[in-house]
Amino acid sequence: MDDALRTDQTTYNEAVVDLLGALAYAELIAFERLAEDAKLAPTLADKAALAEMAAAEFGHFQLLERRLNEMGADSEAAMRPFVGPFDAFHAQTHPSDWLEGLVKAYVGDGIAADFYREVAAYVDEETRKLVLEVLADTGHARFAVERVRGAIEDDPRIAGRLALWARRLVGEALSQAQRAAAERDALSSLLVGGVDRPGTDLAEIGRMFARLTEQHTKRMATLGLSA
Repeated sequence: MDDALRTDQTTYNEAVVDLLGALAYAELIAFERLAEDAKLAPTLADKAALAEMAAAEFGHFQLLERRLNEMGADSEAAMRPFVGPFDAFHAQTHPSDWLEGLVKAYVGDGIAADFYREVAAYVDEETRKLVLEVLADTGHARFAVERVRGAIEDDPRIAGRLALWARRLVGEALSQAQRAAAERDALSSLLVGGVDRPGTDLAEIGRMFARLTEQHTKRMATLGLSA
């Protein structure tokens, strides 16, 4: 392997570690948040449902941690660069009640998952399979939709407040995602290809963000909220 290919391969491996590290920390936080949300749940059935989802998220974290270890990476070191931006996002978007927590999980986590699925198109098949597996819905989406739509039916006045909250979440999520990507050159390189992988161009990146926006609009409609 010549020096250029060796450099490209090293950058790609670093990018995969970054991607899995980001996902691992996201799953760890998801576990913590679901456990916290369970404390606010209005019924025992809701508490049990959220506890089950939290366990599933922790299982996803363990899969990612195992894969990082198999790659010879330190899983804690791989997660560390994303602690700041992810924690900042959650600190700035702390829900004030049960419904805001559900909307945050459905909308905020939803757009993040959509982005990671887009990035997964530029990694090897084994990594892509793992990414898609850990991004699989644990049942939280249907749970959130049912509870939020039911609450809006009971009191339509809350729809406006929740719609504003959702728009704020998306703005903060995109801002923090851009910060994380900008600070990790290897992760950013996934979108420009290399080492037998397809690259993309500015037009395709624009289409990618259009797809993310379209998915967000559909998610808002499903909740019964205006985008």
